[in-house]
Amino acid sequence: MKIVIAGAGEVGFELGRILSEENHDVIIIDERPNCIARVEEQLDVISIEGNATSANTLVDAGVRNADLMVAVTSVDEVNIIASMMAKKLGARKVIARVRNDELTRESSPITPEELGIDVMIHPEETAANDIFQQLKRASATDVVELAEGTVQLIGVRVEEGAELAGQTLSGLHEVISDFEFRVVAISRRGRTIIPRGFNKLLPLDHVFIVAKTEHVKRLILAAGHDEKPLRRVMITGGTDLSRRLVRKLHADTKRWDIKVAEPNSEQADQLAVEIPESLVMKGAANDINLLVSEGLQDMDAFVSVSDDEESNIILSLIAKHLGVKKTVALVSKTQYIPLGQTIGIDAIVNIKSSAADEIHRQIRQVMMFTVKALPGIRAEIVEVEAGDRCKMRGRPIQDLKFPNGMVIGAIVRNGKAQIATGASVIETGDHIIIFALPSAITDVENLF
Repeated sequence: MKIVIAGAGEVGFELGRILSEENHDVIIIDERPNCIARVEEQLDVISIEGNATSANTLVDAGVRNADLMVAVTSVDEVNIIASMMAKKLGARKVIARVRNDELTRESSPITPEELGIDVMIHPEETAANDIFQQLKRASATDVVELAEGTVQLIGVRVEEGAELAGQTLSGLHEVISDFEFRVVAISRRGRTIIPRGFNKLLPLDHVFIVAKTEHVKRLILAAGHDEKPLRRVMITGGTDLSRRLVRKLHADTKRWDIKVAEPNSEQADQLAVEIPESLVMKGAANDINLLVSEGLQDMDAFVSVSDDEESNIILSLIAKHLGVKKTVALVSKTQYIPLGQTIGIDAIVNIKSSAADEIHRQIRQVMMFTVKALPGIRAEIVEVEAGDRCKMRGRPIQDLKFPNGMVIGAIVRNGKAQIATGASVIETGDHIIIFALPSAITDVENLF
């Protein structure tokens, strides 16, 4: 695919890195010389220094015959104008990052389609959804729903002395034999491994497992964790993200006991009216004395999403020290993402990474069904349909030769999901859930 990206900030840079690794033709536009220099030094893409709202710049970037235009500058108005012009000039599909609620909400007087935008991404809403999924699983570091929620991929750390610790993948089913599951990736000391049967799970490994949703709790227990549901959650931040998360928890069918620290008096009063059964604390998000006096040590979960990432990290570590089961911290620097779990924070969220991930998922839908990248691990989940040209049909998976860096996790047939085993046979029309390194994505496409 030919993809034009407007904006070489963190989101645009990350998208450029991922898409170029997948062998797409990527052109990145930015008017800041330092950002263009970084792109030229580190990415295998074409860079153009210029204004994305200029028709001449867009034409020079080849937008007339682009499969996709992605507008991810830091300014909504620039993204909207660039998207409108790109669509008029001939881009097949346009995705834009827009933060203005008046444009993203359903009641907006103007639709994205009227602006020439096929998909509009709201970064804070995407990040709030990511945190919400984190809180629904107490001990999982990552939770991805697949096959309409019937299958989940979870990330979990293997504890010392756990049932899974010391087991080879081929021997795991002697430990848990009453249902099928599949370990599809291991993150070990910063390295991502797509495992085979001889690979052994070690204490402190960060493992990713595919299983039917009803079996996930048992696997978390086998990794050495107690999966008692979270109920009491304290949220600090005083940001758009914290307020979105509070409203999302409030709207959930599960009854959450919510405490939120809100430094903005007007916003605090508004939240108190919206969620009267929750406690809204007026005070600084980083006031540890306030948080402790309101029962931080008694919480099941603590979420710190202020604009001060160092404060978020420190508060989350304090919460963990006080016995809080699950901690989530917002960071702005992507290099902090893999660091979080190393120092004791259960989940790290980055708004720009969440936005890049959601945009990437939308991009992959042009060719495949869904995709999800996981923070801190260089791998992707891809769901693809086995068509008439699929080279994997008709033989047991154990008899097939797979490219390095990919593994089949599950097969969805006629709406019913099954975890892939060596005896599984792919049929035409099956939806295949695959875990793959970015370097293997092209091989996956060729197979299907």
